[in-house]
Amino acid sequence: MKLIKIGVLMDDIKNIKPHKDSSLAMMLEASRRHWEIYTFDSNDLFAQEGRVLATCAKTRVFDNTTHWYEQEPKADLPLDDFDVILMRKDPPFDMNYIYATYFLEQAENKGVLVVNKAQSLRDVNEKLFALNFPHCIAKTLVSSNKDRLKVFIKTQGISVVKPLDGMGGKDIFKLEWGDSNIDEVLDYITHQGNTPIMAQEFLPEIAQGDKRILLINGEPIDYALARLPAEGSFKGNLAAGATGVGQPLSDRDRYLCKQISPTLKAKGLMFVGLDVIGDYITEINVTSPTCIRELDEQFNLSIAGVLFDEIEKKLARK
Repeated sequence: MKLIKIGVLMDDIKNIKPHKDSSLAMMLEASRRHWEIYTFDSNDLFAQEGRVLATCAKTRVFDNTTHWYEQEPKADLPLDDFDVILMRKDPPFDMNYIYATYFLEQAENKGVLVVNKAQSLRDVNEKLFALNFPHCIAKTLVSSNKDRLKVFIKTQGISVVKPLDGMGGKDIFKLEWGDSNIDEVLDYITHQGNTPIMAQEFLPEIAQGDKRILLINGEPIDYALARLPAEGSFKGNLAAGATGVGQPLSDRDRYLCKQISPTLKAKGLMFVGLDVIGDYITEINVTSPTCIRELDEQFNLSIAGVLFDEIEKKLARK
C-alpha cells in the first residue's frame, strides 16, 4: 500500500492548545493511519523555477497535553510531493492568506488534494456566503452606509453588527436603538463608512447557545456544540468565554444542512463549520473550523476519522 504523505499548513504547532485543537485531532488521525505528516506555515511557501515548494518539518504528534509533537529539521519540499494538504491556517483572512491559496492552487493543478479547495477558500467569505441561502438566515443588512445601518437597527430594535473578516467574537457589538454609542461603533467597524459590515437582527435564542455543526463532504455530524455565552455576554464564541455543550442535531438543523450541502460539495468544501442560532444560519466557516475535540470527547466520536475516510475515498479516485 502506498505511503500517504500529508502536509498541514497551519500556525506554529508549538503555540496551539492541544486539548482543544482540531488540527491536532486531524494529525493524530493521520498518525493512526501511518501517514507521513509535514507541517509548514504560509510564510514557508515559495515558488522557484516553475515549482511551488514549502520549507516544512516532518512532524510526529502525540495525544499528550505537555508533549504533543516532535519535529525533524526543516527541509524544502515541492508541494506536489504531497498526496493531500490540509489548509488549517487561522484567520485573519488577509492578503497573505489569499497568497497562500494561490500557492495551494498550483499544487492542486499537479493533482494534490487540498482540503478545503483553494479557490473556494477565496470565494467563500464566512459571513457573506450565507446570503446564498436567504431562506435560512435571519434579517440581515450588509452595508458601509451608516444611515442605512441605523435605519436597520431602529427597525429591528436590537441588532448585532460585526466585521466581515473577524473571528473569535472580535469587534462584534449588540446595539439597541437608543444606545448612545451607535454612531461611535458604526464609525469604528465601517472604518468611517469605507468598509461594509454585517448587521443582523438579534436572536434571543443565543441564550441556548450558538451551535457549531460540522459537515464533512456535505454531511453533518450527528451532534452540534452549543456554545453558551458567558454570564453577561451575548457572544457564543469559545474564544470569548463561552462554554461548549454538545447536543443532538434538531430537525431544523438537519434542514439547514440539507440546504447548503449541494453547494459545499460542488465547491470542494470538505470540512465546514456551520453556525446556527435558533432557526437560522449566522455563518458558514470554511477556513479552519474547530470543535472536533470537544464533540469527540462528549460523544465518543472520531470526527477526524470520518473526514479522513472521505479523504481516502477521494485519493483512491485520483
